Amino acid sequence: MASKPRSREIGERLLGAFLRAGAAEVTPDILQPAETLLDLYGEDIRARAYVTSDPLRGEMMLRPDFTVPVVEAHMAGGAEPARYCYMGEVFRRQDHRGAARANEYLQAGYEVFDREDPEAADAEVFALFARLLAHLRLTSTIGDIGILRAAVEGIDTIAPRKAALARHIWRPRRFHGLLQRYAGITPVPGGRAALLSAGAPEGAPWIGLRSPEEMAARIAVLRADAAAAPIPTEVVAQLDALFALSCPAEEAPARLSALGIAALPPAIARLERRLAAMAARGIDTSALRFEASHGRTTMEYYDGFVFTFTAADPALPPVASGGRYDALTRFLGQGREIPAVGGVIRPGLVADLEAQA
Repeated sequence: MASKPRSREIGERLLGAFLRAGAAEVTPDILQPAETLLDLYGEDIRARAYVTSDPLRGEMMLRPDFTVPVVEAHMAGGAEPARYCYMGEVFRRQDHRGAARANEYLQAGYEVFDREDPEAADAEVFALFARLLAHLRLTSTIGDIGILRAAVEGIDTIAPRKAALARHIWRPRRFHGLLQRYAGITPVPGGRAALLSAGAPEGAPWIGLRSPEEMAARIAVLRADAAAAPIPTEVVAQLDALFALSCPAEEAPARLSALGIAALPPAIARLERRLAAMAARGIDTSALRFEASHGRTTMEYYDGFVFTFTAADPALPPVASGGRYDALTRFLGQGREIPAVGGVIRPGLVADLEAQA
């Protein structure tokens, strides 16, 4: 593992490259208010962040990343367009499976807020990272959560089902379990079936602090779900094929079109524009991997283009990762929004790989 001075030296080198690319340096506080992150992720974030309490400021977290505070600062009054960069420590708790991974490490990042041409901004960030990491000969993979979201939105089913599937895109097992149940492939859980067979909400067990009105509203939603027509099995097959798609990036538009999913053409057109913008910046899209499910297993805020640069050792985390997070700017902008994309590089991993070269 690289020493802290060496990791910081690499981080400063990356920061200098981001500054030369036109970004302004920002330095968010290490202690961040927990409320925003909890609003974004719910209680899931507690499994990943170090939480503490301040007698004046309330619940706080050691900075788990830079993007959220950067977006907050920009939405509070940043100019448009804008480019920001940063370098500093982040803190992530690890469970027993990730015990060998660092829980405190440096991140160097670059963020672009620009509504003029989102696909060109995607290509700008990716190409900058590709240039800075070219000497390490990493594997680069891209995806697009926006394609998955478009496919879910296009399903002919009731709105609560689509909302539940969209909410769980980032939780693959839960997503595919719901899809199977909505299609009637797997049965309704026994407890729910018993509840729905009761003549009135009063027959339900009284657990927790919900009011009778809240329970009645929830049971009404469950009954509407039970009455809805199942999602056709051919739609399930299309979605399964979409989520499993992996191919060279230049083949992705044609492969996606061949799936026959009616809602995808606008998203495919955005992918084609992005690939063209990448090619214009010297990226060989034939050597770039496209995976439709790329980025699904991280609890993040990306809702469009996603990418990673990974080393040959599968035990290592990504050397760099990033993507588009337009919805985050809407959430934090209090009525304002702007397309945004960015990414981070781990200087410590870069230092380790350079030492092995």
